Amino acid sequence: MEQTVIPTYAGPEPGSPTQVHAIIAELRRLYPEAMCSLNFSNPLELMVATQLSAQCTDERVNIVTARLFKKYRSIEDYASANQEELEQDIRSTGFYRNKARNLRSACQRILSEYHGEVPRTMEGLLSLAGVARKTANVVLGNAFGIVEGFVVDTHVGRLSRRLGWTRQTNPVKVEQELMRIIPQQDWLDLSHLLIFHGRAICDARKPLCTQCTLAMLCPSASLPTKSTDSQSGLEDRI
Repeated sequence: MEQTVIPTYAGPEPGSPTQVHAIIAELRRLYPEAMCSLNFSNPLELMVATQLSAQCTDERVNIVTARLFKKYRSIEDYASANQEELEQDIRSTGFYRNKARNLRSACQRILSEYHGEVPRTMEGLLSLAGVARKTANVVLGNAFGIVEGFVVDTHVGRLSRRLGWTRQTNPVKVEQELMRIIPQQDWLDLSHLLIFHGRAICDARKPLCTQCTLAMLCPSASLPTKSTDSQSGLEDRI
């Protein structure tokens, strides 16, 4: 009886400069317009949108914020918002009670501690309710052009594991490992590129490996894949 031969990975060492640079170059070719998918016009709007995006699609968030940003235009508007009313305004993004509470609390702290301006530092952003490194990195990089870390969402975490860049599942540990092997000038762009590729090709349940031009650079491309991403609950800090 003829046995099926499962091909083994023969590309560059995962995490090596050769592999990393080749992947970045190909992703840039595939997605030249890759950028933050959330709609915003100022740092406050981006902070709000990023918090709302927790376990919610960017498409849904953009639908919600199209109305939300017309109603709540300032830090003061969120800080003084009625909890129940704000909950209803963001209800369709999921986990709306936690999100509404965090938004109100974060904006109250911005008023009391940061003169009504969204902080421009990692330390300042991390002091706000509902903000952890993902949100802080998104705001710093996309609103202020400050790149201190690597944005790790579910797409970035999944692709980083499949590409052999990390075995970690904790986003903070994934970020630490990515920062060691990815040149800093690529941190912000690569996070967008990985997110675009995760949506288009490298699906959590059914990655389209036969259509993927990164297959020769990916140690997981010829292996059965199993989703390790959990949707079990929302942490208060994202």
